[in-house]
Amino acid sequence: MPRVTTGGNRGEGPALALSLAEFNALVDGHGPALYRIAYRLTGDRHEAEDMVQEAFRSAWKSRESFEPGRGDRAWLAAILRRRVIDRYRRQAPPSTFATDGPHEVQVHDTDPISHQYTDEMQHALTQLPEELRETLLLVVVGELTHQEVADLMEIPLGTVLSRVSRARRRLRELLLAAKA
Repeated sequence: MPRVTTGGNRGEGPALALSLAEFNALVDGHGPALYRIAYRLTGDRHEAEDMVQEAFRSAWKSRESFEPGRGDRAWLAAILRRRVIDRYRRQAPPSTFATDGPHEVQVHDTDPISHQYTDEMQHALTQLPEELRETLLLVVVGELTHQEVADLMEIPLGTVLSRVSRARRRLRELLLAAKA
């Protein structure tokens, strides 16, 4: 994918690795998965929408660091993860930013994965330790490879594999206990 410039004339503006059209394609292609990750991390639809919007704003602002073909979803999930962490650190409502180019992510009124994840599942997810829940969600909901999650979280691949396995086992136990 060739690098494009922001200006119409040669020499205007910095070279960018991602054009507006390419960015919008990323939003369309990965927005639903990012929303699912955010929703499962926060447990709140509106908070998840805010987190995804903030992540895409950050991605647009840092588009010059985008490397085509190097795991688009992993790049976006890393940004989303940082936004969620930042939100919980400051515990304040997000500020509203005006968009200067990329379109807004369309999020539906209902949970797009409600047929796959029940309230019991969300409750069980919230009972998992943070590191297990986050790792599991990035792999299962975010559909990232184990290696992409290891790189994103800056932990060894074996740790990711172990966390996903422990999270699945613990989730199964919690769901079985809820049915009993």
